[in-house]
Amino acid sequence: MPELPEVETVRKGLEKLVSGASIKSVDVYWDRIISGSIASSEFKQLLTGEKIIGFDRRGKYIIFHFRQWAMVSHLRMEGKYEVEDSSKPLKKHTHVVFHLADGRDLRYLDVRKFGRMTLVPLGEEISMTGIRLLGPEPTEETFDETTFYNNLQTKKRAIKPLLLDQKIVAGLGNIYVDEALFLAKIHPLRIANSLKKDEVSQLHKAIIKVLGDAVEAGGTTIRSYQNALGEAGTFQVNLSVYGKKGIPCIHCGTPIEKIKVAQRGTHFCSKCQRLAADQ
Repeated sequence: MPELPEVETVRKGLEKLVSGASIKSVDVYWDRIISGSIASSEFKQLLTGEKIIGFDRRGKYIIFHFRQWAMVSHLRMEGKYEVEDSSKPLKKHTHVVFHLADGRDLRYLDVRKFGRMTLVPLGEEISMTGIRLLGPEPTEETFDETTFYNNLQTKKRAIKPLLLDQKIVAGLGNIYVDEALFLAKIHPLRIANSLKKDEVSQLHKAIIKVLGDAVEAGGTTIRSYQNALGEAGTFQVNLSVYGKKGIPCIHCGTPIEKIKVAQRGTHFCSKCQRLAADQ
């Protein structure tokens, strides 16, 4: 599933490739991709003749800005965008095509058809439920350490599912939660309010570093992820625990373990990330 670094890389690719382009027409081949109050027939009509002004990202959502509309795109499991010459045949699993006035297509492909596009009047995108409830972006400028600590002190949930729910901090998914917890030496089942202040400080730094490094590397390629330039991310070469079951820990040599936490495959080192706070 694309996480924040992958989505940010897609946003950068789209900005480079199609920002400023005008839409000649739109084809929708799977109506359920279009969500919200605007149906696919109206979606096509409203975007015909529109111009792509630019792109933003909030958490794992890409936001397309048009002159009068905003389109919130959630890639979910395997959604991706490609830019092709309009003369090229459509690939399998192509569900939405934005025909551009310059003879190119912006094509949305999704093997599982889980992705969604929601069109709203410009400015209303920030009030959509999925975006409105997001925590801060994981950057030094927006992700305040003291607020993070205070929030965790009120939570009696395991730290991993808490970080996955997007309300404390935006953008973390399964891969990067595992990596950040390993870097901070915190067990994924530790109860959030059991974390000491110095542990929260280490976790805060780890989240910012892991996601920042992954953005620089263009994301992590697990299965089918590619960015909007058709390139795979390279951060997978830097993963310390995710997908490393049975491989010796890079710090202590203990084999990496894999368990289920909140129904997600979870990787950690049982020696470096002890469950008891006092060990």
